[in-house]
Amino acid sequence: MKEDGRGGGTIRVALVDDQALMRAGFRALLDAEDGVEVVGEAADGEQGVALVRAQVPDIALIDVQMPVMTGIEATRRIAADPALAAVRVVILTNYGLDEYVFEALLSPSVTRTLIGEFVARPPDRATPPDLDRLTRREREVTALAAHGLTNEEIAAHMVISPFTAKTHISRAMTKLGARDRAQLVVFAYESGLVAPRRT
Repeated sequence: MKEDGRGGGTIRVALVDDQALMRAGFRALLDAEDGVEVVGEAADGEQGVALVRAQVPDIALIDVQMPVMTGIEATRRIAADPALAAVRVVILTNYGLDEYVFEALLSPSVTRTLIGEFVARPPDRATPPDLDRLTRREREVTALAAHGLTNEEIAAHMVISPFTAKTHISRAMTKLGARDRAQLVVFAYESGLVAPRRT
């Protein structure tokens, strides 16, 4: 890991996923964390291997199903390269997840130990979700959640209690049919409520 200006370690992360929306969602959440830096993005396994070789990140988040080269093959190539022995790979795939696992991914102390863990991602949607059904406050908390804020941080930002922030999040999830907070974040990007950050 590279040292940051405060003398602590900065976890450098590479994002490899063929869906720009997913990369944008992960980047938004990771960028909100102190001590985490996204060093690059790739849209397929071949680009991902090249990115990891060029940047040698601490963590590579790699989707399983991608064009050109699968995430499994990309992981094999990374693992077989002695120059990349320190790179840890987190496989992204369609298995069960709750909010706690998703948040654990963003914790530097936990991320360092995650190798080959399974992280769920929401299924593709044919059309963006309709945010018109949300109240102004629900749209606001959804946008803040998409920027990676916790319930406590949302509460402080909006000058409300954490319980009220959690209630707004829960109501937004119910109205949009989001099964977890991660999917709510994706909905925020799909609907245009939050714009993906340009690389």
